[in-house]
Amino acid sequence: MSQAKLSEVRFQNAIWEGFIACQSRPQVEARYLDEPLAGVEVAQAEGGWTVRAPVPSALLSEGVHGVTIQDAETHETLGAFTVIAGAPAADDLRAEVNLLRAELDMLKRVVRRLHHDQD
Repeated sequence: MSQAKLSEVRFQNAIWEGFIACQSRPQVEARYLDEPLAGVEVAQAEGGWTVRAPVPSALLSEGVHGVTIQDAETHETLGAFTVIAGAPAADDLRAEVNLLRAELDMLKRVVRRLHHDQD
């Protein structure tokens, strides 16, 4: 199944859904903390296969949790998704970007005020 390509479709109502473009039925598993998740479904779809993985409530706790989608036979990683919940970590990249945006907005206001005062 090395030619298989996994694409994320959506993550909604605690179910992650993806699409694998391949001809034969893929044998996949979703793993969290190196343990397989129960209830993973593979269904035939136009041009490939739909993969649905229910997300257990253990993943909906504070912190960053990663799930990998793997070929069940070769353990090759086909894709992954991340669940982030709770207070943002201090080194979280998104928090840093938000701080940088706020500082940039403040600098823009100062420059505009200085430019307006010079006119």
